[in-house]
Amino acid sequence: MIRVISLLLGLLVSANLLASDDWQQYKSRFIAYDGRVIDTGNNGISHSEGQGYGMLLAVAYDDQDSFNQLWRWARKTLGRHDLPLFSWKYDPSVKPHITDSNNASDGDLLIAWALLNGGRKWQNSNYLNASRRIRNAVLDNMVHEYAGHLVLLPGLNGFTGNGYIDINLSYWVMPALLAFAAEDNQPKWRALADSGEQLLALAKFGDAQLPADWIRLTNKGKMTPSPHWPTRFSFDAIRVGLYFSWAGLGDDPALQSIKQFWNAGGAKPPAWIDVRTSEVAPYAASQGILAIKALLSGQSISADLSADDDYYSASLLLLSKLAEKQ
Repeated sequence: MIRVISLLLGLLVSANLLASDDWQQYKSRFIAYDGRVIDTGNNGISHSEGQGYGMLLAVAYDDQDSFNQLWRWARKTLGRHDLPLFSWKYDPSVKPHITDSNNASDGDLLIAWALLNGGRKWQNSNYLNASRRIRNAVLDNMVHEYAGHLVLLPGLNGFTGNGYIDINLSYWVMPALLAFAAEDNQPKWRALADSGEQLLALAKFGDAQLPADWIRLTNKGKMTPSPHWPTRFSFDAIRVGLYFSWAGLGDDPALQSIKQFWNAGGAKPPAWIDVRTSEVAPYAASQGILAIKALLSGQSISADLSADDDYYSASLLLLSKLAEKQ
């Protein structure tokens, strides 16, 4: 179960412990003038996840001007009109730009956590109030009991069916859940984090015994890789190691198979593996994934941003450094 951590989660490390060059590069390459975070590996779209990552990094690097730009763009462009949640996808190449108004609960959690951190750091009640509204909306709309588990729906629409739901364990942003539990004195946040641990321990598929990116949970409690997505331990599920480590849970036994898979691949493990067929990616893991591997192994993360890093790899690298320093 969740262990007591020696620091107050959500209060990020001071900027002087981090390499400011990384942040300057990140801003120049991935953040537009108006505060839109650009997913360079995904045809230049933007999404709530990217805004949340950018806002978290802005707090960590004590860059309130950038934080305000990022938050303004997220609020005005992605903010939904019915709930204080966010449409997950913005595509600059088509009109209307919001091509999918469904939310993504991990993006909602990341933005709420960044606002909580920013509100504390800069003593800004507007940030704190906005974070609280998002948190309440997530609890009221996205967290449900199902098949004996407390689950986080990935979005408001499209993830439930006749006798099943599809979940994504990388949407459990564990350090955010613990920060919210402390801030709100709300046991449901802690229970959701505990449930994430329990579900990860059960999500062991194929010879490698790894979690798939997307998992189908039936009303009987059975878990299988969801047939609606590639049955891979891939670019979603790799974040589980980052979030668990960041929450002080890097030694959780449920992470052992992830560590074994990455260690078996040596210095350059494959980027993904199909948990059903054991087919592996024909290309190596990115620098961002390698940073999570180092974090789980207790190794120092010494890599700097490189020209080869796209938005996602760069984000994982900087966030892993943040988790390491915290």
